[in-house]
Amino acid sequence: MQKVINKDFKTLNGEITIPADKSMSHRAIIFSSLAKGKSIIKNFSDGQDPHSTLNIFKHLGVDISQDENKIIINSSGKLSAPIQDLDCGNSGTTMRLLAGLLAGQNFNSTLVGDKSLSKRPMKRIIEPLTLMGANIDSDEYKAPLIINGKPLQPINYVSKIASAQVKSCILLAGLGIENNDITSVTEPYVSRNHTEILLKYMGANIEIKNTTVSISKSELKPIEIDIFGDISSAAYFIVAALIIPNSKIILKNVGLNPTRTGILDVAKSMGGNIKILDKREICGESVGDIQIEYSELNGCNISGEIIPRLIDEIPIIAVLATQAKGITKISDAQDLRNKESDRITAVVTELKKLGANIDETPDGMIINGKTQLTGECEVETYHDHRLAMSLYVAGLITQKPIIINGFEWVDISFPNFEQLFNELKQ
Repeated sequence: MQKVINKDFKTLNGEITIPADKSMSHRAIIFSSLAKGKSIIKNFSDGQDPHSTLNIFKHLGVDISQDENKIIINSSGKLSAPIQDLDCGNSGTTMRLLAGLLAGQNFNSTLVGDKSLSKRPMKRIIEPLTLMGANIDSDEYKAPLIINGKPLQPINYVSKIASAQVKSCILLAGLGIENNDITSVTEPYVSRNHTEILLKYMGANIEIKNTTVSISKSELKPIEIDIFGDISSAAYFIVAALIIPNSKIILKNVGLNPTRTGILDVAKSMGGNIKILDKREICGESVGDIQIEYSELNGCNISGEIIPRLIDEIPIIAVLATQAKGITKISDAQDLRNKESDRITAVVTELKKLGANIDETPDGMIINGKTQLTGECEVETYHDHRLAMSLYVAGLITQKPIIINGFEWVDISFPNFEQLFNELKQ
Protein backbone atom coordinates (compact mmCIF):
# COMPACT_ATOMS: atom_id res chain seq x y z
CA MET A 1 0.00 0.00 0.00
CA GLN A 2 1.30 3.42 -0.97
CA LYS A 3 0.81 6.39 1.34
CA VAL A 4 1.31 10.01 0.32
CA ILE A 5 2.55 12.22 3.16
CA ASN A 6 2.55 16.00 3.00
CA LYS A 7 2.35 18.86 5.43
CA ASP A 8 -1.28 19.91 5.00
CA PHE A 9 -1.46 21.39 8.50
CA LYS A 10 0.30 24.10 10.53
CA THR A 11 1.15 22.48 13.83
CA LEU A 12 0.32 19.71 16.33
CA ASN A 13 -1.78 20.53 19.36
CA GLY A 14 -4.00 18.66 21.81
CA GLU A 15 -4.17 15.48 23.89
CA ILE A 16 -4.31 11.83 22.81
CA THR A 17 -4.19 8.50 24.61
CA ILE A 18 -1.43 6.21 23.38
CA PRO A 19 -2.48 2.59 22.60
CA ALA A 20 -1.62 -0.26 24.93
CA ASP A 21 1.96 -1.35 25.47
CA LYS A 22 2.76 -4.34 23.27
CA SER A 23 5.46 -5.76 25.55
CA MET A 24 3.01 -5.79 28.45
CA SER A 25 0.20 -7.20 26.29
CA HIS A 26 2.36 -10.18 25.30
CA ARG A 27 3.42 -10.83 28.88
CA ALA A 28 -0.05 -10.38 30.35
CA ILE A 29 -1.36 -13.15 28.08
CA ILE A 30 1.59 -15.49 28.69
CA PHE A 31 1.74 -15.17 32.47
CA SER A 32 -2.04 -15.15 32.97
CA SER A 33 -2.23 -18.38 30.97
CA LEU A 34 0.22 -19.93 33.44
CA ALA A 35 -1.69 -18.73 36.50
CA LYS A 36 -4.43 -20.98 37.85
CA GLY A 37 -7.70 -19.06 37.97
CA LYS A 38 -9.33 -16.06 36.32
CA SER A 39 -7.32 -13.13 35.02
CA ILE A 40 -8.72 -9.96 33.43
CA ILE A 41 -6.69 -7.85 31.02
CA LYS A 42 -8.03 -4.40 30.18
CA ASN A 43 -6.82 -2.19 27.32
CA PHE A 44 -5.14 -5.03 25.42
CA SER A 45 -3.11 -3.97 22.38
CA ASP A 46 -4.82 -3.80 18.97
CA GLY A 47 -1.53 -4.65 17.24
CA GLN A 48 -1.21 -7.89 15.31
CA ASP A 49 1.82 -9.10 17.26
CA PRO A 50 0.16 -9.44 20.70
CA HIS A 51 -2.84 -11.07 19.03
CA SER A 52 -0.48 -13.69 17.61
CA THR A 53 0.47 -14.51 21.20
CA LEU A 54 -3.19 -14.57 22.29
CA ASN A 55 -4.20 -16.94 19.49
CA ILE A 56 -1.34 -19.32 20.24
CA PHE A 57 -2.49 -19.76 23.84
CA LYS A 58 -5.96 -20.62 22.61
CA HIS A 59 -4.31 -23.42 20.62
CA LEU A 60 -2.47 -24.44 23.80
CA GLY A 61 -5.81 -25.14 25.50
CA VAL A 62 -6.27 -21.95 27.50
CA ASP A 63 -9.84 -20.59 27.82
CA ILE A 64 -9.59 -17.03 26.49
CA SER A 65 -12.58 -14.82 25.68
CA GLN A 66 -13.19 -11.16 24.95
CA ASP A 67 -15.88 -8.97 26.53
CA GLU A 68 -15.90 -5.46 25.07
CA ASN A 69 -12.47 -4.05 25.99
CA LYS A 70 -11.55 -6.92 28.33
CA ILE A 71 -9.64 -10.14 27.73
CA ILE A 72 -10.81 -12.81 30.18
CA ILE A 73 -8.53 -15.78 30.83
CA ASN A 74 -9.66 -18.83 32.77
CA SER A 75 -6.70 -21.14 33.10
CA SER A 76 -5.89 -24.40 34.86
CA GLY A 77 -2.29 -23.26 34.96
CA LYS A 78 -1.38 -26.05 32.55
CA LEU A 79 -0.94 -26.06 28.78
CA SER A 80 -2.14 -28.72 26.33
CA ALA A 81 -0.44 -30.13 23.25
CA PRO A 82 -1.43 -28.16 20.14
CA ILE A 83 -2.90 -29.97 17.15
CA GLN A 84 -1.38 -27.54 14.64
CA ASP A 85 1.68 -25.37 14.15
CA LEU A 86 1.74 -22.25 16.33
CA ASP A 87 1.80 -19.16 14.13
CA CYS A 88 3.80 -16.24 15.55
CA GLY A 89 3.05 -14.02 12.55
CA ASN A 90 5.60 -11.21 12.45
CA SER A 91 6.26 -11.26 16.19
CA GLY A 92 9.81 -11.98 17.32
CA THR A 93 8.71 -11.49 20.92
CA THR A 94 6.13 -14.26 20.58
CA MET A 95 8.55 -16.73 19.03
CA ARG A 96 11.48 -16.08 21.37
CA LEU A 97 9.51 -16.04 24.62
CA LEU A 98 7.37 -19.05 23.78
CA ALA A 99 10.39 -21.10 22.72
CA GLY A 100 11.55 -20.90 26.35
CA LEU A 101 8.14 -21.77 27.75
CA LEU A 102 7.45 -24.64 25.35
CA ALA A 103 10.91 -26.24 25.58
CA GLY A 104 10.11 -27.57 29.07
CA GLN A 105 6.57 -28.83 28.40
CA ASN A 106 5.63 -32.53 28.24
CA PHE A 107 4.53 -32.25 24.60
CA ASN A 108 5.98 -31.27 21.23
CA SER A 109 5.20 -28.10 19.32
CA THR A 110 6.30 -26.13 16.27
CA LEU A 111 6.64 -22.34 16.12
CA VAL A 112 6.28 -20.79 12.66
CA GLY A 113 6.24 -17.20 11.42
CA ASP A 114 5.72 -15.07 8.35
CA LYS A 115 8.35 -14.55 5.68
CA SER A 116 10.01 -11.69 7.58
CA LEU A 117 10.12 -13.47 10.95
CA SER A 118 11.42 -16.65 9.32
CA LYS A 119 14.57 -14.75 8.32
CA ARG A 120 15.32 -13.47 11.81
CA PRO A 121 18.05 -15.11 13.94
CA MET A 122 16.95 -17.43 16.74
CA LYS A 123 20.43 -18.65 17.69
CA ARG A 124 20.49 -16.25 20.64
CA ILE A 125 17.69 -18.20 22.34
CA ILE A 126 18.34 -21.69 20.96
CA GLU A 127 21.89 -21.77 22.36
CA PRO A 128 21.01 -21.11 26.04
CA LEU A 129 17.94 -23.36 25.83
CA THR A 130 20.13 -26.15 24.44
CA LEU A 131 22.47 -25.69 27.39
CA MET A 132 19.40 -26.29 29.59
CA GLY A 133 18.77 -29.58 27.78
CA ALA A 134 16.17 -28.36 25.30
CA ASN A 135 15.66 -30.22 22.04
CA ILE A 136 14.96 -27.68 19.29
CA ASP A 137 15.33 -28.38 15.58
CA SER A 138 15.72 -25.50 13.13
CA ASP A 139 17.24 -24.65 9.77
CA GLU A 140 20.40 -22.67 10.53
CA TYR A 141 18.84 -21.31 13.74
CA LYS A 142 15.82 -19.84 11.96
CA ALA A 143 12.10 -20.61 12.06
CA PRO A 144 10.28 -22.88 11.97
CA LEU A 145 11.39 -24.05 15.41
CA ILE A 146 10.47 -27.69 16.07
CA ILE A 147 10.41 -28.09 19.85
CA ASN A 148 10.51 -31.53 21.43
CA GLY A 149 9.37 -30.78 24.98
CA LYS A 150 11.29 -32.34 27.86
CA PRO A 151 12.36 -31.58 31.44
CA LEU A 152 15.03 -28.87 31.54
CA GLN A 153 18.02 -28.23 33.78
CA PRO A 154 18.82 -24.92 35.50
CA ILE A 155 21.46 -22.63 34.08
CA ASN A 156 23.45 -19.58 35.11
CA TYR A 157 23.63 -17.81 31.78
CA VAL A 158 25.85 -14.83 31.02
CA SER A 159 24.49 -13.11 27.94
CA LYS A 160 26.77 -11.22 25.58
CA ILE A 161 23.94 -8.86 24.71
CA ALA A 162 21.34 -7.01 26.74
CA SER A 163 18.11 -8.47 25.37
CA ALA A 164 14.73 -8.63 27.06
CA GLN A 165 13.69 -11.40 24.70
CA VAL A 166 16.67 -13.59 25.53
CA LYS A 167 16.29 -12.91 29.25
CA SER A 168 12.55 -13.57 29.23
CA CYS A 169 12.96 -16.76 27.21
CA ILE A 170 15.39 -18.21 29.76
CA LEU A 171 13.31 -17.09 32.74
CA LEU A 172 10.20 -18.74 31.27
CA ALA A 173 12.19 -21.93 30.78
CA GLY A 174 13.43 -21.75 34.38
CA LEU A 175 9.96 -21.04 35.75
CA GLY A 176 8.87 -24.66 35.31
CA ILE A 177 12.00 -26.52 36.43
CA GLU A 178 11.29 -28.86 39.34
CA ASN A 179 13.15 -29.22 42.68
CA ASN A 180 13.34 -25.46 43.26
CA ASP A 181 16.51 -25.30 41.15
CA ILE A 182 17.49 -21.73 40.36
CA THR A 183 18.02 -20.41 36.84
CA SER A 184 19.74 -17.05 36.40
CA VAL A 185 20.49 -14.63 33.55
CA THR A 186 23.21 -11.96 33.70
CA GLU A 187 23.29 -9.16 31.12
CA PRO A 188 25.98 -6.57 30.33
CA TYR A 189 23.33 -3.89 30.92
CA VAL A 190 19.77 -4.09 32.19
CA SER A 191 17.39 -4.58 29.26
CA ARG A 192 13.67 -3.80 29.54
CA ASN A 193 12.39 -5.52 32.67
CA HIS A 194 8.61 -5.90 32.23
CA THR A 195 9.00 -9.67 32.62
CA GLU A 196 10.64 -9.41 36.02
CA ILE A 197 8.21 -6.79 37.32
CA LEU A 198 5.06 -8.63 36.27
CA LEU A 199 6.32 -12.03 37.43
CA LYS A 200 7.17 -10.55 40.82
CA TYR A 201 3.75 -8.86 40.99
CA MET A 202 2.14 -12.27 40.31
CA GLY A 203 4.08 -13.96 43.11
CA ALA A 204 6.94 -15.64 41.27
CA ASN A 205 10.07 -16.73 43.12
CA ILE A 206 12.28 -14.17 41.43
CA GLU A 207 15.28 -12.21 42.63
CA ILE A 208 16.91 -9.22 40.94
CA LYS A 209 20.44 -8.11 41.80
CA ASN A 210 22.21 -5.59 39.60
CA THR A 211 22.13 -7.07 36.06
CA THR A 212 21.34 -10.62 37.22
CA VAL A 213 17.83 -12.07 37.46
CA SER A 214 17.22 -15.44 39.14
CA ILE A 215 14.06 -17.56 39.14
CA SER A 216 12.83 -20.93 40.38
CA LYS A 217 9.61 -22.92 39.97
CA SER A 218 6.67 -20.73 40.92
CA GLU A 219 2.91 -20.75 41.23
CA LEU A 220 1.64 -17.56 39.60
CA LYS A 221 -1.43 -15.78 40.93
CA PRO A 222 -4.13 -14.62 38.50
CA ILE A 223 -4.27 -10.87 37.99
CA GLU A 224 -6.40 -7.96 36.88
CA ILE A 225 -4.32 -5.53 34.84
CA ASP A 226 -5.10 -2.35 32.93
CA ILE A 227 -2.32 -2.08 30.38
CA PHE A 228 -0.77 1.36 30.03
CA GLY A 229 0.27 3.13 26.82
CA ASP A 230 3.32 2.01 24.85
CA ILE A 231 6.23 4.47 25.02
CA SER A 232 7.64 2.98 21.81
CA SER A 233 4.41 4.08 20.11
CA ALA A 234 4.53 7.43 21.91
CA ALA A 235 8.03 8.05 20.51
CA TYR A 236 6.71 9.07 17.07
CA PHE A 237 4.47 11.74 18.57
CA ILE A 238 7.24 12.91 20.91
CA VAL A 239 9.60 13.46 17.99
CA ALA A 240 6.94 15.03 15.77
CA ALA A 241 6.02 17.59 18.45
CA LEU A 242 9.70 18.41 19.05
CA ILE A 243 10.43 19.14 15.37
CA ILE A 244 7.19 20.71 14.04
CA PRO A 245 7.18 24.44 14.95
CA ASN A 246 4.70 25.71 17.55
CA SER A 247 3.59 22.20 18.55
CA LYS A 248 2.44 21.38 22.07
CA ILE A 249 0.84 18.04 22.89
CA ILE A 250 0.08 15.78 25.87
CA LEU A 251 0.27 12.00 25.60
CA LYS A 252 -1.93 10.34 28.22
CA ASN A 253 -1.29 7.21 30.30
CA VAL A 254 2.15 6.25 28.96
CA GLY A 255 4.39 3.62 30.57
CA LEU A 256 7.51 5.19 32.10
CA ASN A 257 9.51 2.10 32.99
CA PRO A 258 13.12 3.35 33.33
CA THR A 259 14.37 0.53 31.08
CA ARG A 260 12.19 1.96 28.27
CA THR A 261 12.58 5.74 28.65
CA GLY A 262 15.86 6.19 26.80
CA ILE A 263 13.97 8.18 24.15
CA LEU A 264 13.01 10.76 26.79
CA ASP A 265 16.57 10.98 28.13
CA VAL A 266 17.99 11.51 24.64
CA ALA A 267 15.37 14.10 23.70
CA LYS A 268 16.00 16.05 26.92
CA SER A 269 19.78 15.89 26.43
CA MET A 270 19.25 17.40 22.97
CA GLY A 271 17.30 20.29 24.51
CA GLY A 272 13.79 18.93 24.17
CA ASN A 273 11.06 20.57 26.26
CA ILE A 274 9.45 17.51 27.89
CA LYS A 275 7.56 17.31 31.18
CA ILE A 276 6.05 14.34 33.04
CA LEU A 277 2.60 14.95 34.54
CA ASP A 278 0.48 12.89 36.97
CA LYS A 279 3.04 10.16 37.61
CA ARG A 280 1.60 7.01 39.22
CA GLU A 281 2.03 3.22 39.50
CA ILE A 282 0.14 0.32 37.89
CA CYS A 283 1.04 -3.31 38.75
CA GLY A 284 4.51 -2.26 39.80
CA GLU A 285 5.09 -0.15 36.68
CA SER A 286 5.56 3.63 36.54
CA VAL A 287 2.97 5.46 34.40
CA GLY A 288 2.28 9.10 33.60
CA ASP A 289 1.30 11.75 31.05
CA ILE A 290 3.98 13.32 28.83
CA GLN A 291 3.86 16.97 27.71
CA ILE A 292 6.02 17.86 24.70
CA GLU A 293 6.66 21.25 23.07
CA TYR A 294 8.56 22.25 19.93
CA SER A 295 12.21 22.82 20.78
CA GLU A 296 15.51 23.98 19.31
CA LEU A 297 17.69 20.88 19.47
CA ASN A 298 21.40 20.04 19.51
CA GLY A 299 23.11 16.82 18.49
CA CYS A 300 24.47 14.31 21.00
CA ASN A 301 26.24 10.96 21.31
CA ILE A 302 24.09 7.88 21.94
CA SER A 303 25.91 4.71 22.97
CA GLY A 304 26.60 2.15 25.71
CA GLU A 305 24.09 1.17 28.33
CA ILE A 306 21.34 3.49 27.06
CA ILE A 307 21.06 1.53 23.79
CA PRO A 308 18.90 -1.33 25.18
CA ARG A 309 16.58 1.33 26.63
CA LEU A 310 15.84 2.82 23.20
CA ILE A 311 16.79 0.16 20.64
CA ASP A 312 13.34 0.18 19.00
CA GLU A 313 13.27 3.98 18.90
CA ILE A 314 16.54 4.50 16.99
CA PRO A 315 14.84 4.91 13.58
CA ILE A 316 12.69 7.77 14.88
CA ILE A 317 15.64 9.19 16.87
CA ALA A 318 17.51 9.37 13.55
CA VAL A 319 14.67 11.53 12.20
CA LEU A 320 14.92 13.70 15.33
CA ALA A 321 18.67 14.08 14.83
CA THR A 322 18.21 15.49 11.31
CA GLN A 323 16.57 18.49 13.00
CA ALA A 324 19.25 18.98 15.69
CA LYS A 325 22.19 21.32 15.20
CA GLY A 326 25.55 19.58 15.01
CA ILE A 327 26.49 15.92 14.93
CA THR A 328 24.53 13.03 16.47
CA LYS A 329 26.43 9.77 16.62
CA ILE A 330 24.65 6.49 17.40
CA SER A 331 26.90 3.52 18.19
CA ASP A 332 26.82 0.12 19.96
CA ALA A 333 23.54 -0.54 18.11
CA GLN A 334 24.65 -3.41 15.88
CA ASP A 335 21.66 -5.47 17.04
CA LEU A 336 19.53 -3.22 14.82
CA ARG A 337 20.77 -5.31 11.90
CA ASN A 338 18.75 -8.27 13.27
CA LYS A 339 15.34 -6.62 13.48
CA GLU A 340 12.43 -6.81 11.01
CA SER A 341 14.91 -5.30 8.57
CA ASP A 342 18.57 -4.32 8.80
CA ARG A 343 17.45 -1.11 10.43
CA ILE A 344 20.84 0.59 10.19
CA THR A 345 21.09 0.24 6.42
CA ALA A 346 17.36 0.82 5.92
CA VAL A 347 17.19 4.03 7.99
CA VAL A 348 20.29 5.52 6.38
CA THR A 349 19.21 4.59 2.85
CA GLU A 350 15.70 6.00 3.13
CA LEU A 351 16.55 9.19 5.05
CA LYS A 352 19.24 9.98 2.47
CA LYS A 353 16.49 9.89 -0.17
CA LEU A 354 14.72 12.64 1.79
CA GLY A 355 17.84 14.80 1.88
CA ALA A 356 19.27 13.88 5.29
CA ASN A 357 23.03 14.15 5.87
CA ILE A 358 23.44 10.68 7.37
CA ASP A 359 26.07 7.95 7.09
CA GLU A 360 26.11 4.31 8.12
CA THR A 361 28.69 2.83 10.50
CA PRO A 362 29.14 -0.87 11.42
CA ASP A 363 27.25 -0.40 14.71
CA GLY A 364 25.10 2.65 14.07
CA MET A 365 25.00 5.92 12.16
CA ILE A 366 26.22 9.51 12.13
CA ILE A 367 23.75 12.31 11.42
CA ASN A 368 24.71 15.92 10.63
CA GLY A 369 22.02 18.50 11.26
CA LYS A 370 20.08 20.70 11.11
CA THR A 371 18.93 19.70 7.63
CA GLN A 372 15.92 20.79 5.61
CA LEU A 373 14.46 17.54 4.30
CA THR A 374 13.37 17.96 0.69
CA GLY A 375 11.12 14.98 -0.04
CA GLU A 376 9.60 14.58 -3.51
CA CYS A 377 10.53 10.89 -3.64
CA GLU A 378 9.37 7.37 -2.87
CA VAL A 379 10.69 5.54 0.21
CA GLU A 380 10.54 1.89 1.23
CA THR A 381 9.50 0.28 4.53
CA TYR A 382 11.29 -3.09 4.12
CA HIS A 383 8.29 -4.81 5.78
CA ASP A 384 9.24 -2.90 8.96
CA HIS A 385 6.52 -1.14 10.93
CA ARG A 386 8.92 1.10 12.87
CA LEU A 387 10.61 2.32 9.73
CA ALA A 388 7.21 3.03 8.16
CA MET A 389 6.14 5.19 11.12
CA SER A 390 9.50 6.98 11.27
CA LEU A 391 9.26 7.87 7.58
CA TYR A 392 5.71 9.15 8.14
CA VAL A 393 7.01 11.59 10.79
CA ALA A 394 9.85 12.66 8.49
CA GLY A 395 7.26 13.29 5.77
CA LEU A 396 5.50 15.79 8.02
CA ILE A 397 8.46 18.18 7.74
CA THR A 398 9.67 17.63 4.15
CA GLN A 399 9.41 20.56 1.73
CA LYS A 400 7.52 18.44 -0.78
CA PRO A 401 5.31 15.34 -0.40
CA ILE A 402 6.74 11.82 -0.15
CA ILE A 403 5.29 8.43 -1.03
CA ILE A 404 5.78 5.56 1.43
CA ASN A 405 5.60 2.11 -0.15
CA GLY A 406 4.39 -0.69 2.12
CA PHE A 407 2.75 1.59 4.67
CA GLU A 408 0.36 -1.23 5.66
CA TRP A 409 3.11 -2.67 7.89
CA VAL A 410 2.17 0.00 10.44
CA ASP A 411 -0.82 -2.21 11.32
CA ILE A 412 1.56 -4.78 12.83
CA SER A 413 1.92 -2.62 15.92
CA PHE A 414 -0.22 0.52 15.62
CA PRO A 415 -3.44 0.27 13.55
CA ASN A 416 -4.74 3.74 14.51
CA PHE A 417 -1.38 5.51 14.10
CA GLU A 418 -2.47 7.94 11.39
CA GLN A 419 -5.86 8.55 12.99
CA LEU A 420 -4.21 9.82 16.19
CA PHE A 421 -1.91 12.10 14.21
CA ASN A 422 -4.92 13.54 12.40
CA GLU A 423 -6.52 14.35 15.77
CA LEU A 424 -3.49 16.55 16.62
CA LYS A 425 -3.08 18.32 13.29
CA GLN A 426 -4.23 21.94 13.21
